[in-house]
Amino acid sequence: MLTFESTTYCSFSISDVRTYAPKYSQLKLHLEHGVISNSQTDALRFRGLISSPSKKWTICSAAQTQTIVLGDEERKMWESCKQALSTFKFSDKEEDMILGKAFGQVHSPYWGEEREKEVPKVDLVNDILDYLRTLGLSDDDLCKLLKKFPEVLGCSVEDELRTNVRVLEEEWGIKGKSLRNLLLRNPRVLGYNVDCKGDCMAKCTRCWVRF
Repeated sequence: MLTFESTTYCSFSISDVRTYAPKYSQLKLHLEHGVISNSQTDALRFRGLISSPSKKWTICSAAQTQTIVLGDEERKMWESCKQALSTFKFSDKEEDMILGKAFGQVHSPYWGEEREKEVPKVDLVNDILDYLRTLGLSDDDLCKLLKKFPEVLGCSVEDELRTNVRVLEEEWGIKGKSLRNLLLRNPRVLGYNVDCKGDCMAKCTRCWVRF
């Protein structure tokens, strides 16, 4: 088993990687952050160390290994969404992880068990990014927000983002620069969809009681 910093990630040995992966140092970096994409595993597939076909790639976490299986059209959709994130200068592994957490492909405690896996659509991703920009968030701000709360891309613009911003503005009087600062400090408020009034509904990650 391949282990970095006492965390097990994949079912091939480190000696295999040294022997067969010409970009070992780059692969190691991706493994440390939990993502293995097709481009980093080509050498391993060539040697038969990974048998998954081109339609599959593996996202690994400390808890478990998760394999995303996509058809050709779905793969194009995924890559289009990554292109939409390219302006923020994320690494390839960061883009995969952001989209994976936002759309249920990688487990996120934020969603609990409610988030079904789906392949994101680039129009949806762009709509969310465009709306966030209308709130006074620069691309640098969005980069920080997406790193802190990647799940925002999986939220509904109308049912969650706009609704929650309206609550912040109308009920709390938080607007303009104050709203921008709040979203950078606590971006999860954008995805709140529960208000238990103190009577816990076991959905604490999305409850206004945390505000």
